[in-house]
Order: sequence, then structure tokens, then C-alpha cells
Amino acid sequence: MAWIWNSVLPLLAIFMICVCSTAAGNSTVFRGNSSVLRKNNTTHPAECADLSTVTWSEFQQSAGLQVLYLLLTRSNMDCATVFTKESFSDPLQRSSFNSSLPTKIIIHGYRALGSKPSWVKALAQGLLRSVDANVLVVDWVYRASFAYTWVVENYKEVAVQISIFINELVSHGSKLESLHFIGVSLGAHVAGFVGTLFEGKVGRITGLDPAGPMFKRKDRYDRLDPTDALFVEAIHTDSDYFGISIPVGHVDFFLNGGMDQTGCARSQFASMYGYVICDHMRAVHVYLSALNASCPLIGFPCSSYENFLSGQCVDCQRTFRGTCPQIGLLENSGITISPVPHEEKVFLLTSSSAPFCAHHILLELEVRPLEKTAEVEVTLGTLGHPDIQHSLRLHTKEMVYRRVMASRVPLCEIATIKIKNTGALFYRQGDIHIVSVCLSELPKTSPKNALCVMNIYLGRRYPWSHDFVQLCETN
Repeated sequence: MAWIWNSVLPLLAIFMICVCSTAAGNSTVFRGNSSVLRKNNTTHPAECADLSTVTWSEFQQSAGLQVLYLLLTRSNMDCATVFTKESFSDPLQRSSFNSSLPTKIIIHGYRALGSKPSWVKALAQGLLRSVDANVLVVDWVYRASFAYTWVVENYKEVAVQISIFINELVSHGSKLESLHFIGVSLGAHVAGFVGTLFEGKVGRITGLDPAGPMFKRKDRYDRLDPTDALFVEAIHTDSDYFGISIPVGHVDFFLNGGMDQTGCARSQFASMYGYVICDHMRAVHVYLSALNASCPLIGFPCSSYENFLSGQCVDCQRTFRGTCPQIGLLENSGITISPVPHEEKVFLLTSSSAPFCAHHILLELEVRPLEKTAEVEVTLGTLGHPDIQHSLRLHTKEMVYRRVMASRVPLCEIATIKIKNTGALFYRQGDIHIVSVCLSELPKTSPKNALCVMNIYLGRRYPWSHDFVQLCETN
């Protein structure tokens, strides 16, 4: 654990310094719908509520724990209001909270001083476009800032304050099972402890890349786990750095293996966002795409990412009886079996940019026995999209090869397949007899749905190609 933390801390420090320097001089503590509250308690004309931004001097002068709540509903999607327990009784506040509707509660994670998460409004509005609900945004900047170690040591205080507020909601008609917490990074563990305080009776918790540093080796009581709600799901995108690498929900989605997301910079010379937190924040943006219903983002249960990529997990029949879990707001992520499994790891591939849609194409290649090892490059061509390429190393004692590839288009839109012998002239097999090459789309339901070409003789100098003539079915 120490080596993880030692590698993460310098990046956190750099990121905090950069953000704080750009936000220096901002005097706003909290903007409310009825007034703008500042440190000298003076008020200004009404405007929409927003998350707090806190400078170092304001943080030093803050009087203990402060947790604030913003409310958005379909009647005020573009203009949040401050929400307090007095909102139920004070006619001047005119709250639009409706206890008969489900309530979505967004909890941000660690925040550098002076920073404000830019994704909160988009997430709240995405939820409201998907379902008629109350959306509460928890603003706990006074405990989410300063040193990360200090924030981790104090996050349970925030959870206790939130639980007190939840009791107020329940006393005015809300039901625990109608509450859905969406926690980002460290906010996922805050949501988890709230669930613990209610003995796991809250309806749902969604952890968007739950924080990893200082949590991976914690007891279940001290981090998000499946007992915290009736249903817990997590999306992992940065499990080798800021995110947690172990399953923490009933179902855990590991996107692209849970690390090194496509489209994020791999060089430290790239932008601060691209190199430091792009992987970590990808969970939020993928969840937003799922709310927009751009495409089904489904996961496949498998023991490891390597086994998934090698085509050993092509459906959801054994684990989920045929229904693959899906990112989004479907009840229990679309899982229909009961009881729901615990800590089930599922894997999926995504594209490099929004809406992150990817079709999982299974490539299956069978060859005659080889005298030498060989290398082939397989290219799938589509109209209007970049080609999909993958290289396979062929061995003398292995004849069947499988690989799952991400495609922006479904199988029915793949127009061509090309295979090229790319092995070195003297050290690799020259002529390769390919018994068959097949393409199918996951989840794989029947061999009849595969596209196959038989008996291909591949020489070193002459690449082989084949055009598919097919039409997509229309609904």
C-alpha cells in the first residue's frame, strides 16, 4: 500500500497547487438562490445556487464541519436551489422537493482548494432527463480539501452529517429504498458509510471509480462494499492509480481492464488533466453517456481482463442466466436473478471519446500446425470509421486463437477483413494455412451468427482480404 500512496501523493500535490493558483482570489463561499453568502455575511441579489469554492484563508477561518445541499428537479434543471431542513417548513424557500419521487444524491470526492467540479451539473441534468426525481448535490468542500490523508481520516464525519439530513427526508415522507447515492472517487466511500449507518437499507449506491489510495486494504466497514445498500455497483477506470482495484459492489464494471483508458494521455508531458486524472474521471463521463442512452454499455463476467480479451467469456449465461449487466439506471443494472451476486467483476471495452460506445467483436482464428512461430496482423475495415487492427503471435503447439476487439460499429457493418503475415523473413513461418477465420459479436448466442471464411493460404508476400456483403437488420 505504501508504494501506491508514495506514487500518488506527488501527483495530488502538483494537481492541487495548479488548481489553487488559478482560483486564487475567489471570495465566494457559497451562492444561494435567495442570496449570496460571503465571509462578512453580506447579501447580494438572488441567483442560482452553486458549489462552494474555498481559498486557503477561508479554509483556515472556517468554523468546523459544513455540509451544504443543492436541489435540482425537473422544474429547476438549470437553476439549483439551496436545500435545508427548513425548506420543508419555510414558505419563503418554496422548495420543489417531492418526497413521493425517488431521490438521487450526488457526492463529490477530494477537491483541491479553490476548485469546483465541472461535471456536477451535467450529471444532475442527465439524471433528470432520464427519470423524474429529486437530485441533491452534497457540497462538503470544507472536509474534502486540504491534505488527502486528512480528508480520508475525516470523511466519516461527513457521512454522519448526511445521515442526519437523510433522517429529515425520511421524516417528511421519503423512503430509504427510494434513495440512490452516486459517489465519485472518495465520495463513493462517503456514500458507503452513509449506507452502513442505515444498515444497508438505502436503495442503491453507484461508485464512480471509488478512491483507491488508503482504502484498498481497509476493512469493509471503512470502505464501500455490497452490504451498504440493497444494490451497489461500481465503475472502475483508474484502478492502478487513484481508483480502487478490488470489487466493492454487487457488480463491478472494469472498463478496458479498469485502467489506462483509451483516449487518455500516457505521457507525463501531456496536459495535467490528460495525464493525471483523465483515467479517473472517465467513469463519470461514461456514466453520463449511459444516462443519455447513446448505446448499451454491457459487461461480461470473467475471472480476469486477460481471459476476457482472449475470448474465454463470451456471454452472461452462467453467472447471470443470460442477462448481461448494463451501466445506467436499470434496476440492479439489468440483473434479473435473485439473489444478486456479490463482488462480481464484469469487463467491457469502450471507444476513446463520448459516447464511448463499442461493440465487442470476437475474432477466432484456426490454423494448421506450424513448424515455426508466426505473426499475423488482422484488420477489420468499416465504412466511415478507422480500421480495427490486432496482431496475433502464432505458436507451434497452438492452433486456435481468440481475441475480443472493440468496434465502433456492429458486426453487420464490418465490410472487409484483411490478414497479413508480418513475421520476420528467416525466423518465422513463411506460408500459413488458415483453416478458418470467424467474426461474431458478443454476447455470443449462436454459432450461426458468425461470419466465417474457410481455407485461406497466406503467403509471406501477399496479404489476403475478403469483402463481406451483409445488411443490418432494422427494427
